[in-house]
Amino acid sequence: MDKRFYPIGLIAIGMLNTLAFAPFKNWWIPFFTLALLLFAVTKAPSAKKAAVYGLSYGLGWFGAGVSWVHVAIADFGGLPLIASLFLMALLVTYLALFPALAALLTFKSIQKLGLWGFALFWLLAETARAKFLTGFPWLSLGYSQIEGPLRSLAPIVGEFGLQAVTALLAICLVQLVLVFKNSLSKSQVALTTSTFLFILGLTTFSQNISWTSDLKRTARIALVQGNIEQSIKWQPENELPTMEKYLTMSTDFFEKHDLIIWPEAAVPRLEILANDYLREVDKLAAETNTALITGIVDYQPETDRAYNNIIVLGKKHADDQFGHYKYLNNNRYNKHHLLPIGEFVPFESILRKLGPIFDLPMSSFSRGYYQQDNLVAQSLNISPAICFEIAFAHQVNSNLNDNSDIILTLSNDAWFGSSHGPWQHLQIAQMRALEFAKPVVRVTNNGVTAVINANGNVDQLLPQFEASVLSHELKVYQSQTFYQQFGNLPAWLMVILVSLLSVALSSRQLTFPWNKQS
Repeated sequence: MDKRFYPIGLIAIGMLNTLAFAPFKNWWIPFFTLALLLFAVTKAPSAKKAAVYGLSYGLGWFGAGVSWVHVAIADFGGLPLIASLFLMALLVTYLALFPALAALLTFKSIQKLGLWGFALFWLLAETARAKFLTGFPWLSLGYSQIEGPLRSLAPIVGEFGLQAVTALLAICLVQLVLVFKNSLSKSQVALTTSTFLFILGLTTFSQNISWTSDLKRTARIALVQGNIEQSIKWQPENELPTMEKYLTMSTDFFEKHDLIIWPEAAVPRLEILANDYLREVDKLAAETNTALITGIVDYQPETDRAYNNIIVLGKKHADDQFGHYKYLNNNRYNKHHLLPIGEFVPFESILRKLGPIFDLPMSSFSRGYYQQDNLVAQSLNISPAICFEIAFAHQVNSNLNDNSDIILTLSNDAWFGSSHGPWQHLQIAQMRALEFAKPVVRVTNNGVTAVINANGNVDQLLPQFEASVLSHELKVYQSQTFYQQFGNLPAWLMVILVSLLSVALSSRQLTFPWNKQS
């Protein structure tokens, strides 16, 4: 192919990545798309061109993969179509800068590190994407492996490590082409073979490891999906009907269940104005030997601060004799990782004047602490994450304790309609369950509400866009994973070690047969 067409081809190749994630789940695609990107980088005539190749790959990857963001902008942003498309293009271009960075650094170091530096620089770029401007680690390639054979590595190296393994296997594919072209030294053949066999051996070994041990308890839980239209959710006249709907849907599950859970901001009234309602629910839950968890907005007039909160009503411990609302000062969770534009607006004095998308209801939240105590409900120790926070493995890990029983994530994905966004969100939650060998309970306004077991598999889910209740008997096991103890360190050590071995084994400059002048 003429190199002038490489950017167009790489946009198409990047778009294929979308098919690797939920709801499509073609887990094998990223090995080949990354290999093709790396192949293009080796053919780049300059560092600038290599960066363009990485940028093109990223434009396809994120342009198709996070297209669901445009649903929120178009349907709720209140902007002209041209303005919403511009915002979407701006986001996609920003995200595409990170694979461009990985491609640039790979090209500049290729004579010293060979192709193996690609895995190292990929992790550096993805780390930056997960942290810069509060971070947006959505569509990280490790999530694509939740349905593939590499999934057994997640409790060892996490999603971050699966990215490293995916990149290393992509390098092996390109190295295989070099073998057929007789352009690879014996030492590099040995390193490629050793890397592949190590990954194969570790994957096979990990499939026989059980990360859970003794059954701690079972708990009967009810997950309430209210299916409230986003367009009416915050209208004052709909506050009371929404609150009554959630309570009515839950009535048959009091007494028969240990725990009832409502989604993010299920109570659409500020907590300070909903005290009478909360006390009523608190009393009902306590009298029926139940606890109830709900999302709600906590506004504190004395400090003029608002928090996206999770609170617990009913019984804190199974043997309590009274309602639970008295505990709320020390048994609540304040969301830490806020969503830009949706929950806080950078440069808000300027941006709020530009259009409704920058002035959405409830878009001026304060941050809770990065690390907070677990919630306790009916003696269950619950590690919470609200919506977007479930995508940050390190934060989830920081809020897990030795006695944490489950991970709970409340969300409202009504912003994203019938797009693939909610299914990608569910897949992220599955990865957290797999990484930490703990059940993840996901409760949403309109889907996808689900119970995920400690093996990362969905045990039960509700259909989208239906008001319904999911009743489930949850099994809680003792568990401790390698990833929970060591985090991303093993992934870094793996790619650094391979890169150093490549340097040590290189006996001559690396050349590529397709770059030789005829």
